[in-house]
Amino acid sequence: MTQFSYQLIAWYNQNRRELPWRDTTDPYAIWLSEIILQQTRVVQGLSYFQRFIMKWPDVFRLSEASEQEVLRLWQGLGYYSRARNLLASARQVVNDFDGVFPNDYKQLLQLKGVGKYTAAAIVSIAFNKPHAVIDGNVIRVLSRIFGIHDPVDTTSGMNQIEELADTLLNIKNPGIHNQAMMEFGALQCIPVSPDCRNCVFNDQCHALKFNLVQVLPVKSKKVKISQRYFHYFICTEAKGKICSLVLNKRSDQDIWKGMYDFPMIESTKEIQFEELQKDTSFLNWASNPDYTLTAVSDLFTHQLTHQKIFARFYHLRFNTDIILISKNDLSLVDNSKLDLFPLPRLIDRYLNKLNGINC
Repeated sequence: MTQFSYQLIAWYNQNRRELPWRDTTDPYAIWLSEIILQQTRVVQGLSYFQRFIMKWPDVFRLSEASEQEVLRLWQGLGYYSRARNLLASARQVVNDFDGVFPNDYKQLLQLKGVGKYTAAAIVSIAFNKPHAVIDGNVIRVLSRIFGIHDPVDTTSGMNQIEELADTLLNIKNPGIHNQAMMEFGALQCIPVSPDCRNCVFNDQCHALKFNLVQVLPVKSKKVKISQRYFHYFICTEAKGKICSLVLNKRSDQDIWKGMYDFPMIESTKEIQFEELQKDTSFLNWASNPDYTLTAVSDLFTHQLTHQKIFARFYHLRFNTDIILISKNDLSLVDNSKLDLFPLPRLIDRYLNKLNGINC
């Protein structure tokens, strides 16, 4: 054990959070937690982990779920490709490995949605095999303490990180070491304003010594953010006590694949309703639409990794029956059954603020 690993694990034993996936070596639970925690904070991911474990306590039962069920339970976490990969990966384990998670790093990489980080986490934590994990937390910790100045989004920078992580790894307790590294980055060596005065490595930290804490790690690439404007039409009809509305299943070629939202027109800037009515795609899916505009929402914003979405919702109450000319991905749904459909976080936020849809 290196001195670094000794200090790190000692810190971890005193400061670690009590989390359900830390008290088990069950690869299913560890895999599930790692997929959920990709791009997600622990405080948010914990409740989702508990929901998934309760509904699908093993990989066999998860493999039998439908994509819509998985997406619905995943709703609100974002990065929905993770949910689709989760289901595909569960089916791979059942079909290709008889329901037993492989304990080999390379075999784990064959699973849908499992990359180097997740494979290393599973083999080290579940099977005690020496593979160093490297995520954003680990990169930040190593860059600061050991003074890695090459951009970490370059080959040379990442090579240095990987070599250092492998050198420091505690080969007798790789699972504990890896969890300690991730926890240290999440709780102590945080991105902004870390408490360096009370850090166990403050006497050997390169970034602290040279006043580079807010500089390291270095990144060379800036993410270009595109802006998209979504004009949603919430189209409803009432028949007696039944309120129905039109839902749209998202395309496989865009964000939120396999989820549901409302018919909409996209533009490169914000435009008025009168202009939307002139668009050739406006309600072109309905036969002789006769409607009344009953409400217009404020502008909602939703930030994704590479996109910023601006959305406005127009409530259209149809005065006659809604007749879908070409259904394609559109369907008329009883409003009371809306909870059965997986919705993007943007749509869910709006509906929660609205407290439901009335005809």
